[in-house]
Amino acid sequence: MAEQSTDFYAVDELLEPDEIAIRDRVRAFCEKEVTPVINGYWERAEFPFDLVPKIAELGLSGGTVQGYGSPGMSAVAAGLVAAEWARADGSIGTFYGVHSFLAMQSIALLGSEEQRERWLPAMARLEKIGAFGLTEPKHGSDAVGLETSARRDGDSFVLDGAKKWIGNGSIADYVIIWARGQDGAVGGYVVEKGTPGYSATVMTGKTALRAVWQAEITLDGVRVPAENKLANCHSFKDVSAVLDRTRYTVAWRALGLATASYELALAHALRREQFGSPIGGFQLVQDKLARMLAEITSMQLMCWRLSKLADAGRMTAAMASLAKMNHAAKARAIVADARDILGGDGILLENHVARHHADMEAIVTFEGTDSVQALIVGREITELSASAAGSPSVAELTDRGEADALRARGATSPDTLPRLRSPHLDDGAADGQLHLPVELGRRPVRLDGVPGIGVLCRPPA
Repeated sequence: MAEQSTDFYAVDELLEPDEIAIRDRVRAFCEKEVTPVINGYWERAEFPFDLVPKIAELGLSGGTVQGYGSPGMSAVAAGLVAAEWARADGSIGTFYGVHSFLAMQSIALLGSEEQRERWLPAMARLEKIGAFGLTEPKHGSDAVGLETSARRDGDSFVLDGAKKWIGNGSIADYVIIWARGQDGAVGGYVVEKGTPGYSATVMTGKTALRAVWQAEITLDGVRVPAENKLANCHSFKDVSAVLDRTRYTVAWRALGLATASYELALAHALRREQFGSPIGGFQLVQDKLARMLAEITSMQLMCWRLSKLADAGRMTAAMASLAKMNHAAKARAIVADARDILGGDGILLENHVARHHADMEAIVTFEGTDSVQALIVGREITELSASAAGSPSVAELTDRGEADALRARGATSPDTLPRLRSPHLDDGAADGQLHLPVELGRRPVRLDGVPGIGVLCRPPA
């Protein structure tokens, strides 16, 4: 099939030569090493360990990270790489994304110089694999409410709690565990493989991303050296900064799955004959293909522009959320149409679309569901924070951080309740303290859909 079939508006002309070279290198690798073997791993729910050293030879780990053995590529190039991994297989894209974008970026952004030097070079060579431990059994979209705790004990921190859906969590050498300290601030703690008290169980029964392993993690008195606490992480707002920085790559991954599905559908439509002619000549099929290509073209341009803004330091959290929301929905529809065009062949793994169809469901959900992304964008354009029924709309806690909020477990008096601080220190509140509407009175409230955070509202004297 001609390569220009999915570059209808000559978007390649907007790319730099080095960006095209990186993309083509990953594409060639995937065509040779990934696509021919991945269906078997996916069907058996096995991780393809044999591919890891081959991926390492590409020298791409770290993406936009500058130095420490990482390529320091542009955001556009990093997005193209994410799209190519997804175009071949969503599971490999997840393995790479967790390691290269989430784990390595966390260390690059929030670690000290000594910590970067200590961990990143080996991760760039893929001699050490990283994981990002944020989601918990009771906290997905409201990750800001995480309950995993960290307490100082001598020259160490002791971690207790549980995590869920942690990609690479069972195989990683370095797992970044986000936990709440005794002062209520969220910090990042790098747990190294073999640390006593850390256990990870591979989650089974998944119907998507079956060739990558997510883990349920238990932390039972896990002792982490003080020097393994990320030096520049002071609150959940810093965690959100990492997520905001990497979320745009999920939009590229949705584009990759959509592109692969369209290409497979087009090839099938030109090859498959019914009623004496290729089904690609049928009006209904052509209508589907035309609309799929239109959506892919708009996704390409949106991804490119968003990444250029990221390179210029102008990408906002809402911009990234808009792309993730838009692309996940469009890719989901494109993959479904591709499966329809293939008919019965569309549910056979050997034709690849069935795998993309299943994997797309995971992409719709991870790093922020469609609904959460819509709320982030909605708040940006209306300057109003949507609240749950019966809850006041006063704080932005879900995507930008709580900055030293403690959970009020069983607190019964004003003095035992924590002080909730605003995620925006420039919002006019003195010292960033959050002032709630006085009409709420003296009662605990739930802010912006974040359950379990108790706040006592005192009317002025």
